[in-house]
Amino acid sequence: MGRMAIVDGIRTPFVKAGTLFEDIPAQKLGAICVRELLERTSLDPELVDEVILGSVCQPPDAPNIARVVSLYSGIPQSKRAYTVNRNCASGLEAVTSACEKIETGSDEIVIAGGTESMSSIPLLFGKEITKTLMRLGKARSFFEKLHILSGIRPSHLKPVPALALGLTDPVCGLNMGATAENLAKEFAISRREQDEMALQSHAKALAARMKLREEIVPVMTGTGFKTLVEDDNGPRENQSLESLARLRPYFDRVSGSVTIGNSCQITDGACGLLVMREEKAKAMGYEPLGYIRAFAYAGLDPARMGLGPAYVIPAALKKAGLALKDMDLVEINEAFASQVIASLKMLDSRKFAEEHLFAPETVGGIDTAKLNVNGSGISLGHPVGATGSRLILGTLNEMRRRNSKFSIVSLCVGGGQGGAVVLER
Repeated sequence: MGRMAIVDGIRTPFVKAGTLFEDIPAQKLGAICVRELLERTSLDPELVDEVILGSVCQPPDAPNIARVVSLYSGIPQSKRAYTVNRNCASGLEAVTSACEKIETGSDEIVIAGGTESMSSIPLLFGKEITKTLMRLGKARSFFEKLHILSGIRPSHLKPVPALALGLTDPVCGLNMGATAENLAKEFAISRREQDEMALQSHAKALAARMKLREEIVPVMTGTGFKTLVEDDNGPRENQSLESLARLRPYFDRVSGSVTIGNSCQITDGACGLLVMREEKAKAMGYEPLGYIRAFAYAGLDPARMGLGPAYVIPAALKKAGLALKDMDLVEINEAFASQVIASLKMLDSRKFAEEHLFAPETVGGIDTAKLNVNGSGISLGHPVGATGSRLILGTLNEMRRRNSKFSIVSLCVGGGQGGAVVLER
């Protein structure tokens, strides 16, 4: 069996929710990527067997959003499509699902990736007003309707942000920021350490801006589609430690250290990758961007979900038959600076290795010069359905520039999981 090849990939700019893409739904962001990917690779849509996309906050008007994106992109109706949701690793799951479908012979050519419009996450109303409006719709007489309406109270009209619900774990009862605070306290991670990582993230992303354009399809937006968006708008040119230090803790306002400045941004964006076997790619005249060597997923305590990379990186490396020291680049998505720092500490901890990995030696320390070299979630943003595929695309492009052999990308996952993929060229 040949290696699984990532032939090519493309993404939209990642932009802060409520800004440049606020009026572009996720299905259109996804279609922009898929159409551009077909164009760049000169691939006949008839040859695509399936489209697999990650999406966490699927819009109600586009159920199974992968199918909608597929049809919007001109892929024939006879082709298949489905959507995956592994929270923050959904874009990663789409790619590994594509590998599994190809491995079993179900597919030969798959477009995999993710799309998310976090600007479009709705406000919800509570059960009381919902029940009232349902009764109102069934009422027949004017006086019956008036009686029902008279029961509405101002408190019934208070909206509930669906984003807040989605970012709160129903099992442990904590929102994602609170889990990051848990790790900051458990591992004695200072506010300054977190802010320094955030500052470095912005600096790296700004330094990489021009080369990141290689993987971005510009998007026209605004009134009359006169605004060209060709860069991620999350990286801040005027960011400083002083400005980060002025931000108040957001999740624990009394004794916390996690702020909106050292946490990932809420973001809109999409990404698409063309996946097939190496021999298929070569037969079609493609020179693949890189290959999937191995992948893994792991589960852990939802209250410590940010440690997902520490649990899953060793599992993926074991499957790949490699060690952490063999990796030329390492990506640990910055959901929160505290969880990245905590994961780094765990990977270099003998106690963690013995108690949780049942291994006599540590996984190893990570040279920070290899870590998140072009920025990450704090600066580039984290459109949860698409980030996993962006990590693969961006890392393979950087491996090409550096002539690297092996790299690993990873994410923590809300609900207490981790996902990782070992890449090779």
